[in-house]
Amino acid sequence: MNIPPKEAVRVPAEALRKLVSECFQKVDMPAEDARLLAELLVLNDLRGVFSHGTQQMGSYIGKIQKGLINPRPNVRIVSESPTTLNIDGDGGLGYFPAYQAARAVIDKAKAQGVAMALTRYHGHIGAAGLYTRIPLSRDLVTFCLSGYELRLSPQLDFLAAAGGSPMSFAVPAGEEPPLTVDIGTMHDLYKGSPYVEELIHKTPGLVFRCIGLGSVCQALGGLLCGASTNRDPGFRKFAEADEGGLLWSFDISRFMPVEDFKREMDSYAREVRKLQPLSGFDRACLAGTLEWEREREWSVIGVPVGQQHRARLQRVADELGAAVPF
Repeated sequence: MNIPPKEAVRVPAEALRKLVSECFQKVDMPAEDARLLAELLVLNDLRGVFSHGTQQMGSYIGKIQKGLINPRPNVRIVSESPTTLNIDGDGGLGYFPAYQAARAVIDKAKAQGVAMALTRYHGHIGAAGLYTRIPLSRDLVTFCLSGYELRLSPQLDFLAAAGGSPMSFAVPAGEEPPLTVDIGTMHDLYKGSPYVEELIHKTPGLVFRCIGLGSVCQALGGLLCGASTNRDPGFRKFAEADEGGLLWSFDISRFMPVEDFKREMDSYAREVRKLQPLSGFDRACLAGTLEWEREREWSVIGVPVGQQHRARLQRVADELGAAVPF
């Protein structure tokens, strides 16, 4: 899904940020929010997570134009303790409360050893790895997940129990890239995916584990955050603000010296690189390494924007009267 395109135009990251920020401001998003959203979407593009990068712009803008998402949310902390936060997204996109949560847990986790933030009443948060990476610079291990209001019925099969929500872990290292797992728990098992039936019959254990992980996202990132199952969406002013999120961080130094842990992580990463790659792949490395490498390289040479990607950006830009940088 996120394989770099074979045919692509290199576009500077700053040019993509400018386009995205301009387009969101044209649908009444405040300039500061539009710039932050552009930064986060382009970060995903820089890491090769194209599915959750600037290609999402058209979907989000469409929901704003239809009144399904609040373009000017008043994101606010509704309750707080030394170790916890409860943040209301006010019907806007989930990027804003999730980003606030990731920033806010840092000081709490450093002071108390652990911190958790819950977000509610918002739309899509994008890739969960955006937020787990933020506390890395302070030597915090972070876990993030999200859920949404499911519409379950007896006509659906068991796969529907898991939704399709994201989950991410980020663990700091020293000289090596951090270990960053950033996954959609059900992305290969959606209806219409080509190998669903084959996976169910050949690897049922794998399928059940995916459903289990998705169920955790729904329980802790959905139900705990007020995103109930089979509730009438009419009670919300902004109908697509049906998601929640949970972010949890802890301080490594409460368990062992940070530099000792980082040396262990570096050694682990180097030993993994010596392993034989899986069949059909050219290298072995820990999760997050490819994204780490791409971000550093593509920040210099530009994001490879493929033909379909360009077409999606072009459609939005044409509709809003913006100029594309390609």
